[in-house]
Amino acid sequence: MRSKPLFWQIYPSYILIIVLAIVAVSGLHSRSRRNFYLSQVATELEVRARLFEDQVGNLLLANDYAALDASSKRLGRNTATRFTVVLPSGRVVADSLEDPARMDNHANRPEIVSALRNLVGRDERPSRTIQEPMMYVALPVRDATEQPIIGVVRASRSISEIDRELQASYRDMVVRGLLVVLAAGVLGYYLSRRLSRPLVMMKQGAERFAQGCFEQKLQIAGSREAGALARAMNVMAGQLDERIRTISQQRNEQQAVLTSMVEGVVALDNDERILHLNRAAADLLGLDAATVAGRRLEEVVRKADLQRFVGRALAGGGPLEGEVVLPGTEGDRFLQVHATLLLDGENHRIGVLIVLNDVTRLRRLENIRKDFVANVSHELKTPITGIKGAVETLQDGAMERAEDSTRFLGIIAKQADRLNAIIDDLLELSRIEQGEGSGTIVLTVEPLAPTLRSAANACQALADGKDMRLRLTCEPELRARINAPLLEQALVNLIDNAIKYSESGREVFIEACRADGEVEIRVHDQGYGIAAEHLPRLFERFYRVDKARSRRVGGTGLGLSIVKHIVKAHHGRIEVASEVGQGSVFTVILPAC
Repeated sequence: MRSKPLFWQIYPSYILIIVLAIVAVSGLHSRSRRNFYLSQVATELEVRARLFEDQVGNLLLANDYAALDASSKRLGRNTATRFTVVLPSGRVVADSLEDPARMDNHANRPEIVSALRNLVGRDERPSRTIQEPMMYVALPVRDATEQPIIGVVRASRSISEIDRELQASYRDMVVRGLLVVLAAGVLGYYLSRRLSRPLVMMKQGAERFAQGCFEQKLQIAGSREAGALARAMNVMAGQLDERIRTISQQRNEQQAVLTSMVEGVVALDNDERILHLNRAAADLLGLDAATVAGRRLEEVVRKADLQRFVGRALAGGGPLEGEVVLPGTEGDRFLQVHATLLLDGENHRIGVLIVLNDVTRLRRLENIRKDFVANVSHELKTPITGIKGAVETLQDGAMERAEDSTRFLGIIAKQADRLNAIIDDLLELSRIEQGEGSGTIVLTVEPLAPTLRSAANACQALADGKDMRLRLTCEPELRARINAPLLEQALVNLIDNAIKYSESGREVFIEACRADGEVEIRVHDQGYGIAAEHLPRLFERFYRVDKARSRRVGGTGLGLSIVKHIVKAHHGRIEVASEVGQGSVFTVILPAC
């Protein structure tokens, strides 16, 4: 049932109480007034009857009924009162309006009965003769000795006039009552509004407080109780505002901490439903934080290892640590996972907190380190083995033979040069990485044509040895932010590879142009080409597509890795496209200046 506003509960009640009070007072007043009028009429009739009593007694004793009737008629006309004289037998012997002989016996009339009992008889009833309501008052009549009752004298009067006067008075009373109700209604409206207005204002203020608007306080108005309530609500609003600000600040600080954390944080309840997860956890697990809250972990994360770990964490009683591998399209992702029970204020378990730390990069770096150590060891072992074998052969007597001595010393020199080349490339790669990390590599805006031309000239002798042509295409005004010596070194490595891994008589194209707001430098050869499975690892240290051919042409396996780091130092990237038997295209992409 819909509740009514306070005003419509107070105001109609006021009006109803006032109307009921007026009706009750008017009813009591009208009844009292009518009784008063009737009492006055009865008193007057009794007085008139007593004035006529002595005359009636004398005429009754003389049995002069005619004179008595004439006297009653004359007195009735003079006093506007109907007089009736009745014998103890009930016979009417005189009446001021009717012929006594034609009137009924009055022995059973109530007022006559009372008078014959020596009482003052009184009654109100309609008259049978004149058909109007009448007031009757009867007195007993005695002789001079006051012994027996010799008759009854009755005075009567119509009370219709009294009723008409009372009705007029009632109408006047109703009009005045309506005026009083109207005035009381206006006053009650004002008072009801005055009583309900503070409560309405408090209701509106409470709605503002519920919406979080605590700046506008409630006005202290109305009664003492309403004012006390408004003050209490203002105090409550201030306390709520302070607590909400504190909670909001703590929540924002907590949210900022969780959001800025590199580690992923996932809070689960005892049913493995997600209570909260930060942005890092959403990124690690590939989830949308806004849609997964309240859902079970197994519904949104299809990772069996993680689900088993969470199950062990909820089943156990203390912290738990482990590792989870998440398969992905770009390779496996390794997560170091920590679990801690969530406890409430009464030290009851309410869930578990999972902290995810992505150690994929560390694992990859560890693998790279292992591969690097293995590759360096392998690359160094080959020339060292050659040197050691040549030395042992010389020690076994080959030094005595000039021809063998010269051949084995040549082997030692060649392997030593190979060792030197590997060490030089490693040092160069380390220097470039250090400069890249520390930002000490200085880049300046320069034209590209001189750097490309210098790199081509450095490789011209090698190209001439294989009867190959180097074709350079670059607009003179094309400029980029570069470190000329480093970029030249990268291009020399690319052109050198293009010459080494191409058949004699081929061409190598070196092109530079502007494309899509960037600067592209392409080295296009017509060599053997590279199979697609080798392309993702082509720029790793010591990675070789064809190890035998690489060693035969004198490669160290570090050239493309050096190129990659030089390009990164220029804030660019390198791409490769190749097809077996069709040659390769290495594209260095630099930001436009």
